[in-house]
Amino acid sequence: MKKRFGIDIDGTVTCPTTFVPYLNEAFHLDITLDDIKQYDFMPLVSVTEKEFAAWFKKMEPVIYSKSPLAAGAKEILKSWEQEHELYFISARDTYLLELTQEWFTANELKYHDIHLIGSHDKIQAAQKYDVDIFFEDKHDNAVNLHEELKIPVILFDTPYNQEPIPDGVIRVNNWQEANEWVRNWIENS
Repeated sequence: MKKRFGIDIDGTVTCPTTFVPYLNEAFHLDITLDDIKQYDFMPLVSVTEKEFAAWFKKMEPVIYSKSPLAAGAKEILKSWEQEHELYFISARDTYLLELTQEWFTANELKYHDIHLIGSHDKIQAAQKYDVDIFFEDKHDNAVNLHEELKIPVILFDTPYNQEPIPDGVIRVNNWQEANEWVRNWIENS
């Protein structure tokens, strides 16, 4: 049965370690993903929010164009291409749309739409596409999407999303676990 999937990009389709080498180089750090205990990078760097925002704005196109895929993401997403509708909904700013589309093309990933909203509030975009399930790495996004839309949300486990989750938000370690959960969910729908 064809479903509509809402899928976050950064930290979900892309590897959650993507930002680590850039943060290490720019801010003279020696961190790993395990050191990132919250979604916000500010506690890790010793610059002002304004300085960090300027760095981030400058580096976004570089980082996003070179983001590695999360392990297993390509194989699973490709297996879903023909069976389901894939709507990628991201907090990236809209000016990054062409770069994001080029990244999808370079990684041979198909999509029904890419929706960049420039904020972390993905509820309206998820409603627009009437998604049946959402895939996310940001804890509060996952919880809010589930509670507002009453849909299952797959939360990819990272050190920065360890807060408790309600029933209906399903924590997985990787794309293979996500695929298995989806397969069971579809079979039992």
